[in-house]
Amino acid sequence: MATSALADEFDHSEWTQLLGAYVVSINDGASTAVDYAGFANDQEALASYLRRLSTVTQVQFDGWPLDDQLAFLINAYNAWTVNLILQRYPDLESIRDLGSIFSSPWKKDIASLFGSKVSLDHVEHTLIRGSGRYNDPRIHFAVNCASIGCPALANAAYTGDALDTQLDDATRRFLGDSSRNRVARSGSSARLEVSSIFKWYREDFRAGWRGTTSLGAFLALYGEPLSLTAEEANQARAGDLAIRFLSYDWALNDKP
Repeated sequence: MATSALADEFDHSEWTQLLGAYVVSINDGASTAVDYAGFANDQEALASYLRRLSTVTQVQFDGWPLDDQLAFLINAYNAWTVNLILQRYPDLESIRDLGSIFSSPWKKDIASLFGSKVSLDHVEHTLIRGSGRYNDPRIHFAVNCASIGCPALANAAYTGDALDTQLDDATRRFLGDSSRNRVARSGSSARLEVSSIFKWYREDFRAGWRGTTSLGAFLALYGEPLSLTAEEANQARAGDLAIRFLSYDWALNDKP
């Protein structure tokens, strides 16, 4: 998709530099951890990027190609999530420590976008998932909730020109991580054991993206990273492969 002149004016290189410096590969490349201490020592650079995100108007944003819009929103979600963690780091063990019984950290109005203060939930569920513009379930492997159970935080910013490849790489990396997604085999039978992300957002994975109208069909598209045999992939497409959802690890994805 061609990038518009307006989109050309927004540069995510600050975020790429920060990610390159403070996101580290772990588990033989299956995931990443975040050097929050490093981010804490470089908060002005993060603040500068957040300020620039906040200068984009709704009119500018709406004039961009869809891939540039979606890349912008993913980067915004991830950058403000890191910033949220820094508000109490190192005195927290999970992002959920930033909430309470009555207040979710994802519902706090912390992000300045398009002239308003909005929550992380608003960015993900209203601007991305609820807008009807994008309809790409792979976003669930790009937005990062600062937890070990989450898909990896990328070590470079998402960009409109590279978005499809970046989203596919993120999806394949997550599905290829056997600590969070795997095939359990016993004799001649098998079942998929996958992240609870697929339970929470099941509707997104059966909404027709690339012709997939079931979770099994979506997972069959990624049979290679999941290590599905051809027969198991066919069973998944047909709805004949059992699926179990694994517990989610909410511990902070801090650098070891």
